[in-house]
Amino acid sequence: MYNKTILDNGLSIVTHAMPKMQSAALGIWIKAGGRYEPDEIKGISHFLEHLLFKGTKKYSCRKIKESIEGVGGLLNAFTSEELTCYLVKIPAGYLEKALDILSDMVLNPSLPEPEVEKEKQVILEEIKMYKDQPQSYVYELLDEIMWPGEPLGAPVIGTVNSVSRLVRKDLNSFKMSLYNPSNMIISAAGLLTHKKLSGLVKGIFSSPKKQAPNKFSPTIEGEPSQRLKIFYKDTEQTHLALGFKSFKRDHPLRHALSLLHIILGANMSSRLFNEVREKRGLAYEIGTQVKRFQDTGAFIVHAGIDNQKAVPAVELILAELKKIRDNPVSADEFRRAREFYLGQLMLALEDTLDHMLWIGETTASLNKTYSISDIIKEVNKISRQDIGKVAKEVFRVEKLRIALIGPLKDKEEALRQCRLY
Repeated sequence: MYNKTILDNGLSIVTHAMPKMQSAALGIWIKAGGRYEPDEIKGISHFLEHLLFKGTKKYSCRKIKESIEGVGGLLNAFTSEELTCYLVKIPAGYLEKALDILSDMVLNPSLPEPEVEKEKQVILEEIKMYKDQPQSYVYELLDEIMWPGEPLGAPVIGTVNSVSRLVRKDLNSFKMSLYNPSNMIISAAGLLTHKKLSGLVKGIFSSPKKQAPNKFSPTIEGEPSQRLKIFYKDTEQTHLALGFKSFKRDHPLRHALSLLHIILGANMSSRLFNEVREKRGLAYEIGTQVKRFQDTGAFIVHAGIDNQKAVPAVELILAELKKIRDNPVSADEFRRAREFYLGQLMLALEDTLDHMLWIGETTASLNKTYSISDIIKEVNKISRQDIGKVAKEVFRVEKLRIALIGPLKDKEEALRQCRLY
């Protein structure tokens, strides 16, 4: 059972009591991320996330870490295109202390000037690190050609140029404009009571008045001209990210898209793993993933391929996508995918941290909190025909984008000829 309270200032609190657990997980979500940033301050959400761990008016940097880790807890944060989340998992008896620390980080960070400059260098090294990791950098190249000239097409971490320009004043101004209770959601799961936690939150976040919600510009739906991007590098294997624009987060066929992902590349039973790796030996690593945003999404195939077999590997992947687009999946394959989907969800929601993330993300993104029974009902309504409908909508010739990293100069023309007919 989920409980939800919305304070007068717009802050939402959603909780799930798990009385048999010994831990509690807490997250403070802010509607701030890569999509809220103009080019000149790209990466500022991620930069600010780093700096909030550097101390507050009440807690030093060291005290923040020791207070959580010193009792066996976990403290972390992440920044995505649409959200920033500060989170903790801790023995339940220390939940009140964890809330005090996280809230002070969000509301009263010191943002000391020396730490701004020090952390800037850390992030610049992080950017360089990703570029040295082709298995990560290839996704950045794919985003550039899927959403050219848009915030979604630029890395959440920012660029060397944009991060180098950021100063304390920029960070403070960005925080003041986006970090307000109207744009915050607090989610918690574990050994807790909604009434007590809501009372504590209200006492901490009660003062600011309700403000207008944060907004970002919608994605542009036009089809860009560049379909292939190759970064030439003398790597041991070729790294591939092949993508199609797909469905927004709350699309009616979102669960059917997830089942398509499972059938094609979510596990070792999947078609791509079996055909590309097991039968042909063309790749060591291959799989699929689904990215979801409020107004758009992406279906991605990723692989690490033998340099000499890049062209036949891409051709085989496209042939498998065409096959599932043009032919219905079997009843047995459909059943196994559905059971895997629901089984994985149920296993994840046994953990207090995963459950907190589940209810927090959906509440922050969609202002909805789904129960497992809601999802089961929705998934059980999906038919095999829905899988075909999704494949026909997503795997379209004009939507295909391909990014590769590897020693491919003699293969560019052949790769350019690869098509999804």
